[in-house]
Amino acid sequence: MRDEGAAQNDARYRAQVAFLFERSAFYAGKLGNAGFASPAAVGGLAEISQLPFTHKDELRASQAEDPPLGTYAAIALEQAARIYSTSGTSGVPSYVPLTRNDLAAWREIAQRSYSRSGLAPGQRLVSTYNVGPFVAGAALDAFEAIGVTHVPIGMGNTARLVDALRLLRPHALICTPSYAVHIAEWASDCGFAVADAGLSRVIVAGEPGGGEESFRRNLEQRYGARVYEVMGIGDIAASLFGECSEQAGMHFSGEGSIHLELVDPQSGEPVEMTDGARGELVYTHLEREAAPLLRFRSRDHALVWTSPCACGRKSLRVRCVGRTDDMLIVRAVNVFPSAIREVVTRFRPRVTGAIQVRPARRGTKQEPPLPVLVELEEGAPNDPELSQQLAREIRARLLFTPQVRLVAARSLPRSDYKLALLDYSEASDG
Repeated sequence: MRDEGAAQNDARYRAQVAFLFERSAFYAGKLGNAGFASPAAVGGLAEISQLPFTHKDELRASQAEDPPLGTYAAIALEQAARIYSTSGTSGVPSYVPLTRNDLAAWREIAQRSYSRSGLAPGQRLVSTYNVGPFVAGAALDAFEAIGVTHVPIGMGNTARLVDALRLLRPHALICTPSYAVHIAEWASDCGFAVADAGLSRVIVAGEPGGGEESFRRNLEQRYGARVYEVMGIGDIAASLFGECSEQAGMHFSGEGSIHLELVDPQSGEPVEMTDGARGELVYTHLEREAAPLLRFRSRDHALVWTSPCACGRKSLRVRCVGRTDDMLIVRAVNVFPSAIREVVTRFRPRVTGAIQVRPARRGTKQEPPLPVLVELEEGAPNDPELSQQLAREIRARLLFTPQVRLVAARSLPRSDYKLALLDYSEASDG
């Protein structure tokens, strides 16, 4: 059966490449410049590692050159059924077009991912995803397909959200990991414990965090509910991975629609998909109509498992350990702020678990000690011994030397969406 699926995926890939040569000026030129003059020259999935990568900056440049969809789009603007946008570092949005068939594929993928957590028809679900403009809104279609009683609250109205938890007693809450912490703290300040809402699950997505063991257990303790993680990537598919009740990595839900690779983040060389392998996730569409991508570098660094899950599923599983955007290099050691938070959270209840990395200089490469702000719990003393204990534990587990600074409770930022753990406000340009 696996061989049959591989053959079908290879056929889909070859058809996708032929479609790109015909419809995408960007890829016809990119592949031609790389020495692939025709679809036949590209070959099948067995040879995919010979193709050049696609980078996000290339897509932005393509849309700037030929707005609004770019030369990589394979459809005309009027053929799009929906157009999402992602926020760019320059402030100019990057558009993600979808045809009706693309939307149907996204809905099916997301339905698989969210169903793995146990969401079922008739259960009440409170969501914080806004309908637009971001691709997370596409998950709303999946909730309808699952058949849940959906209560969409959106971002930016925590009071309304807490009222919904208190009055409607939903089975599930969906939000970012950062917002889940903020909701619990906000509700507690107002005299309501989110654990009293009767939730059976909290599903988190949108940023790393849900898979960090200490961070997860902290959330589960606050809510009195199981925490499940979902992950997607805007240019590829929303809610592409979803965690099951075994909580042993997120299952890949894009079988038949998306081909997944693992590569070394520095060299770009392929990394064999085996249990415990680490690398950067790279995606290729197999049946996309509007804007298919070949070997798109996600910048997500992941740990993968290929053996069957205890739940019985045989799909690939991943755990995101961080993003290139947030990664620092301290004397040849890759450091992800989310990994620091995972270590710090183990020191609760003396600390809240909130952290912020404040590099002394701009840039990826840093010299030790790396400044790390750690937030104390309400009423906890600013104890130098605690600071030293944290520094020793971070050094032992993550192999770099930090400079831990304890700060007052609630002094670090909170967010109703994603939270930046890396802050260059104290950095010099030198």
